[in-house]
Amino acid sequence: MIVAYHQRTAVAATLGLAAAAWVVTVRHMHGMDMGVATQLGSFALFIAVWVTMMAAMMLPGLVPAVLRRGRSTGPVRAVVPFVASYLVVWTLVGALLYALYRPHGTTTAGLVVIAAGLYELTRLKQHCRRCCRARTRSGGGFEFGLYCVGSSIGLMVMLVALGVMSIPWMVAIAGLVFAQKLLPAKGAIDVPLALAIVALGIVIIAAPGFVPGIMPPMVTTENL
Repeated sequence: MIVAYHQRTAVAATLGLAAAAWVVTVRHMHGMDMGVATQLGSFALFIAVWVTMMAAMMLPGLVPAVLRRGRSTGPVRAVVPFVASYLVVWTLVGALLYALYRPHGTTTAGLVVIAAGLYELTRLKQHCRRCCRARTRSGGGFEFGLYCVGSSIGLMVMLVALGVMSIPWMVAIAGLVFAQKLLPAKGAIDVPLALAIVALGIVIIAAPGFVPGIMPPMVTTENL
């Protein structure tokens, strides 16, 4: 009875935090998406937005790991440090991306997307994905986060290249990350997905106008 209570509390807290992060993210990012020309603003502002984004996108996929920890030692003593250290890893990733990011063109975005698609086919990606799933049973949040970064980094860099403040792309990438955390790797699904991402990158380079949300909004006389 106590174990079940711990599990329900841990899961409710994790999903509640994720839901709150989605609400804050959507409200804060409204009107900020400029496609490939998006500016990141100050470091402090970006990191605050980034951590909220990561909480929204990544915490739902953390539920299996949270369940196991809540079953053994309770939500506060085990789950809170686990989730916090997991988010620290993604915060460090955000700091690195901030240092490397520049507003760019559609050709650069397309090349990054192609690279992300090819990364999905690498042994490193598959190894990190397997370890990310295995670490739901053991290990700390920082270790778990490192493997999950290795598994999802291609998709996250793809998000940054397409429009780091884009809610539609954020939802799409979050869905892919969630599915890959919960489902075992299957070539019949993963290879077509990787090829589809590569094809998207080629379309972005060849005909960016066909991909919504890539180009910054046009300034017209009505906006002046």
